[in-house]
Amino acid sequence: MIALNNVWKSMDQGATYVVQDVNLKIEEGETLVLLGSSGSGKTTTLRMINRLIEPTRGVITLGDRDIQDIDPIELRRSMGYVIQDVGLFDHLTVSENVSIVLRLMGKPAGQRRMRAAELLEMVGLKPDVYSRRYPAELSGGQQQRVGVARALAADPLYLLMDEPFGALDAVSRDTIQQELLRLKSALRKTIVFVTHDIFEALTLGDRIAVLHQGRVQQVGAPRDIIRKPATPFVKELLEKPSRQIETYCLKAGQDIPPWLQETLEPDPAPSGAAPAELSR
Repeated sequence: MIALNNVWKSMDQGATYVVQDVNLKIEEGETLVLLGSSGSGKTTTLRMINRLIEPTRGVITLGDRDIQDIDPIELRRSMGYVIQDVGLFDHLTVSENVSIVLRLMGKPAGQRRMRAAELLEMVGLKPDVYSRRYPAELSGGQQQRVGVARALAADPLYLLMDEPFGALDAVSRDTIQQELLRLKSALRKTIVFVTHDIFEALTLGDRIAVLHQGRVQQVGAPRDIIRKPATPFVKELLEKPSRQIETYCLKAGQDIPPWLQETLEPDPAPSGAAPAELSR
C-alpha cells in the first residue's frame, strides 16, 4: 500500500503551496486516478511518490517504510513510470527501449530480448514485427504501448502514469485504455493514474481522487463521486459531462457506458426492506 499522510509541497520556500495537506491511501492492486485540471497538484503529488520531487512536509510510506528511508534508485525500480511524452530513445530499437532498465540492472542480453518480446506481446505489438523497429517508425499509440511495456520490464509492484494517453487521437486513446484495463485485470498492479479527462478517470479508476487548487476534494468510487459529490466543485466537475454522455448515447441508440449506467441505477434497498412499488 502507498500512503500519503499530511503531505504539503511548496516550490518557493513556503510562500505558496501547490499541494496542501494531502491524505491518500492506495490499496494493493487498485487503480487510483488523480483527477484535476492543470495546476491542481496531481502531477506534483504523483512525482512525490517516487521522489522525483521531495515533499516540503508530511510522510509518504510504501508498505510500512517511509520512502525517505529507501534509496531513490531502489524506490524507482520498484515503480514503473509512464508519461505523456513517452521518452523513447530514438537511437535504440523497440526491443532495446523496452529492456533498457534490465540492461541497467546488468541482465544478460538473451534474457533482455526474451522479456522484451514477452512484454510487446502483452501490450498488443507482435515482437517479430516491432522488435527491430525504431521509435520514429511507430505511431503515437504504438509508442505509448512501448512506454507501458518498458515500465513493466522489471515487473514492478507499482505503476505511476502521468497523463500517458493525453496526446493520442480519440480512437487510439480508447484502444489503449482498453488494453490498460485488460493488463490491469491480468497483472493486478497497483496503479496511480493522473488525468484531466473525466471520462478517462471514470473508465479506468477503481477509485478517483479529485484535486482542486492543491487539495483533495473527494475520494471514492466513480459511482459514489457522481451520485454523492462532497463539494460544489466536484458536483460541477462531473454533473454536466454525465448528462451530455447520457443524452448522446440515447440519441445515437448506443449503450450507456458501464461507469455511467451504474450511477443511473437506484441504490439497492436495505436488507429486509420491501420493494419500492410495494412500500408506497
